[in-house]
Order: sequence, then structure tokens, then C-alpha cells
Amino acid sequence: MLRVEDLVVHYRTRAGTVQAVDGVSFSLGKGRTLAVLGESGCGKSSLGRGLLRLLPRNVKTYSGSIFIGDLDTMALGNHRYRRDVRWQRLALVPQAAMNTLNPVLKVGYQVAEPLLVHRQVNHKSEAFKKVSGLFSLLGLSSDFLNRYAFELSGGMRQRVAIAMALIADPDVVILDEPTSALDLLTQANIMNVLKQIKKDMGMTFIFITHDVGTASELADDVAVMYAGEIVELARAGDFYTNPRHPYSEKLMASVPTLREEKELQFIAGQPPSLINPPVGCRFAARCHKRLPQCAEQEPPMVNVDRGSQVKCWLYQQSDALIGGGENEERRSSFGA
Repeated sequence: MLRVEDLVVHYRTRAGTVQAVDGVSFSLGKGRTLAVLGESGCGKSSLGRGLLRLLPRNVKTYSGSIFIGDLDTMALGNHRYRRDVRWQRLALVPQAAMNTLNPVLKVGYQVAEPLLVHRQVNHKSEAFKKVSGLFSLLGLSSDFLNRYAFELSGGMRQRVAIAMALIADPDVVILDEPTSALDLLTQANIMNVLKQIKKDMGMTFIFITHDVGTASELADDVAVMYAGEIVELARAGDFYTNPRHPYSEKLMASVPTLREEKELQFIAGQPPSLINPPVGCRFAARCHKRLPQCAEQEPPMVNVDRGSQVKCWLYQQSDALIGGGENEERRSSFGA
């Protein structure tokens, strides 16, 4: 459904060039959900906006390949991209729904607008009929069509934003921290809505979040980002039971569980500057398993068992771990 190859998004600032997304590649199958995990500032939202070509004026470099099916979206001009791709092939649910919704327009019209702009329907009545059906699926009555955004709660506004993304039947929906601004109960309700939509509509999602636990409810696959790069790609079941990259291990170790008592861990230090990222592995300065070559040479992305990929010197192309006796602790921790 979606294939991304060597995507680069760099921003121009007074302090220098920010390498927000630096050579990201992945693919996503139809009906699957890819969770993009990582700390704040690692490039997750820039990745989502790069896929949708929603870039600020200070973008310096925007390159790579983005295929939706056989369509190379990077080869399209801006006008054709807006006409043929945005909303119809790719859509976005942003972090803050209130900042997305127009306060002087009723939400029913705002959700119906993509249908009218892209001429998927001939009359407003058809558009509002489809919006009403989608609202019902999302747990909103038809009365909400005539309400303004400021009349709705945070959870209701988020459901409206989800409806806006789904209304034109896109191939892929990008969910950029869709529950981060909501209370825990509302988060749970929104996640249940998303799971129901995925089941009923077979929707393909990219779920961007820093919340490792929340991502587990929806994810089929996981991509872990650090300092503008993907450092691990894996099936969700494999990632949550056996994270490979040392950064992934620490992310999982920071999540509390109900089934076992464990001491929660944290990652010492701060992520590197994306203006002057370090030579070699960008996680090396904070890594508890670093090797001498980690600070000298950038590790390759290598394949390990069950289709997982890891960007780490602890692995080599033969799917085996580097090193001998002194690395036995690493060997038992990561597996072969």
C-alpha cells in the first residue's frame, strides 16, 4: 500500500540545518498499522508531514521516494498532488484537533468539504448523508453536524478530526499523536474507535506516538525512530516481546506493567542535536551496550530473524552478533 525509500526532510534555521528526517525507508501493507515510536524531537511528526507534503517554508531538503501502490507521489507537481493525493490517498489526523477545526464553520461542513472539493459527490445533501453515517460509526449523533468546534469536548473534537481524515476513503491515514492531549478515559475511547474502524473498514494506519503502551493496542508493525533515523523495524509481537535495538530495550523497560513487578528504567542523557548529529551511531553516547566502532562508523540496517531490521553494530549481515566472550551478555540479551 505504501512504500517509502530514503526520505529526507531537512529544515533551514539560523543555527544551521536541522536533519529532522534523514534517510528513512519502510513499507506498509494494506489493512496494517505501523506504529512510529520515539522520544519527542526524534522526527516522528516531520516524517508524517513529509509523507503528506505539509512542509513549512524553511524546508531545505525534501527528497526520496514515496509510492502509494504504483503511484510515485514525489513525481507529482504540487497542484496535482493536492488534487489527487491529499485526503483521497493520504490523510492526516493531527495532534490538536482544536487547532485543525475552523471555529466559525460548523463541523459537519468541515468534514464534508473534502468530498465537495474533490467532487466525489454531486450535491451537498449526498456529502452530509455520508458525514452523518460516519459520525454514527464514530459514536456521534447527527445533531453534531450543526455544532461548532468550541461546543464540543476534546474527545468529540478528536472524533470529528478522525471523520475528516476518513471521509474521502483514503488508502492510508496518518495518526499524529491522536490521543496525547486527552485524558486517560477519553484516550481509551478513541483507541476503541480506531480499532473498530480498522476492523470494519480495513483501514491502513501510520500511528505516530511516544506512548509505547498505547501503540501496542493498534500496531501490527513497529518502527522505532531516534535522531531522525529508523533504528528498528519489526512486527509488533516481536518488538514487544524481544526488542532488538538497545534504544528499543530502554523504551520497553520504561513502561510499567500489571503482570510483573519491575524497576522502571530511564535513558540517561539527552538526544543529540539534529543540527550537528554525532559521527557513527547517533545513540552511542547514551547506549549501555556500545562497542568501540559505535562512535566511529554509522551502523548499517541489517536483517535479523522473523523479518526484523535493526540499525546496530551488535548485529552483522549474517544475522549473528558481533564479538566473542566479552559480548556474551549482549548475545543472551538480544538473541541470535
